[in-house]
Amino acid sequence: MQQLAERIKVAAVFAPGSQVKPVWFEWRSRKHAVTRMSYFWKDHHGGAARLHFAVSDGDNLFELMFDTSDQNWTLMGIEPQ
Repeated sequence: MQQLAERIKVAAVFAPGSQVKPVWFEWRSRKHAVTRMSYFWKDHHGGAARLHFAVSDGDNLFELMFDTSDQNWTLMGIEPQ
């Protein structure tokens, strides 16, 4: 996986029960629709939870990370399929 760590814009659904589902994200002026979420995991950095999502747009696999401390999304990496 190519490591990136770039801030991105994400549209996500925040459902009851603390469930978060990314719907689309914008990276390098291109909008990517999330067609599938493969994995989800959580870790902590300091006192803040970070939510990680392995998602696909049908062409590539991306790792998105939501930092609960500052409410920002980061594209952590990309892997062409």
